[in-house]
Amino acid sequence: MTAEIIDGKAFAARLRGEVAEQVAVLKRDHGITPGLAVVLVGEDPASQVYVRNKHKQTLEAGMESFEHRLPAETPEAELLDLVGRLNADPAVHGILVQLPLPDHIDAEKVIAAIDPDKDVDGFHVSNVGRLATGQAALVPCTPLGCLMLLRDRLGSLSGREAVVIGRSNIVGKPMAQLLLRDSATVTIAHSRTRDIEAVVRRAEIVIAAVGRPRMVTGDWLRPGATVIDVGINRIEDPEAGKTRLVGDCDFESCAAVAGAITPVPGGVGPMTIACLLANTLTATCRAAGLPAAEGLTA
Repeated sequence: MTAEIIDGKAFAARLRGEVAEQVAVLKRDHGITPGLAVVLVGEDPASQVYVRNKHKQTLEAGMESFEHRLPAETPEAELLDLVGRLNADPAVHGILVQLPLPDHIDAEKVIAAIDPDKDVDGFHVSNVGRLATGQAALVPCTPLGCLMLLRDRLGSLSGREAVVIGRSNIVGKPMAQLLLRDSATVTIAHSRTRDIEAVVRRAEIVIAAVGRPRMVTGDWLRPGATVIDVGINRIEDPEAGKTRLVGDCDFESCAAVAGAITPVPGGVGPMTIACLLANTLTATCRAAGLPAAEGLTA
C-alpha cells in the first residue's frame, strides 16, 4: 500500500480563492472590507518571513493589511496600548500578535488583552471556552486547517476513532475539541501515555503534533489510517550538506501503511495562513451581524 498524498498547498490555494470571492461579495453588497492587523515585536527571522507571507496573502484576498513592526525592546505597556487601539479601530476586524514575543513581555497578558471577537489566532481564553462548550468561536488556524483537510478526505468524521499526539494549547487541545465537535471518538496521547504505539494503532485518524522529528513510524499505524502531520522540524542532512524540514512522522514508513498522509513541507503548513484569512472573514461577518461563510468555519 502507498498512501495518497494530501496536498495542503492545493487545498489552501482553493480556500484562499473562496475567501477572496466572499470578500468581494462583502465589498459589493455591504461596503465592508475586512481588515487584518499583524503585530511583530523584534527581529525573529522566521517570524519576519511568516508576517511577510501573511501581508502578501491578505492583500491578494482583497483585504486590508495593517502591519505594526515594533523594536525588540518595546515595553510591554506600549504593546498593550497598541492592542487597545486596534481593539477600538472599526477598520480592524482581526488582530494577530506574532509569537514568540521577547522575554520581557508576558504573552498571556497580551493575548488576554485582544478583543476575543478579533482574536483570529483563537488563543484568547474566551475563544478556548467557546470552542470547548460548542459555541461560535474563533478557532486556532492550524487545527482548523487540519479539520478541513480531514473533512475533505473522509467526509463525515462521526464515530471515527482519532488519536491526537500532543497536548499543546495551540494544536493538540483545540484539535481534540474540533474532532469532538464533529462527533469523533478522541484520545489525546502525550509524553506520559503508556504504550503509546498501541494507542495510536487503534486510530483511523492520527494527528501528530509533538515537535519531535520522525517520532511516529509506520509500525505505529493501523493500515489505511489518515495521518495529519503537523510537525515542522529542521534536521541536518549530511548527504546534502545542509538542513531540511521533516515532520513528526517518519514519512517513508508511514506512507507505506497509511491510506493518506500530509507531507512536510506542503501539507498542513500552507493551511495555516489560509485559515487565518478565513478567520478574519468570519470575524468581519460576525461583527457586521452577517452569517459566516459556509465551509470556512469549524
